[in-house]
Amino acid sequence: MEVYVKLKQVGKNVVLAICDVELLGKTLREGKITFKVKDEFYNGGKASVDEAVSMINNSTIVNLVGKCCVEKAIAKGYVHPEAVLSIEGVPHAQIIKL
Repeated sequence: MEVYVKLKQVGKNVVLAICDVELLGKTLREGKITFKVKDEFYNGGKASVDEAVSMINNSTIVNLVGKCCVEKAIAKGYVHPEAVLSIEGVPHAQIIKL
């Protein structure tokens, strides 16, 4: 399975954004939440989900959106299942390493 992945240095932080391919460009809405899966934030190119999730090791801030990438991050022990939000039925997780 492929995902979109973008890695960016922001100050002292390494920001990693990963989204499932079918979500790029979509807007998810639930209650008062509007979540835009923006091309400029997530699209640094395509990678396998395994390759993208392995990049979490060297990142300080991580944003994941989509069933495929979030489930892989949970399976690898990066994300606790109870820390996952669901927006319009789509899983979303964030990791911040202090």
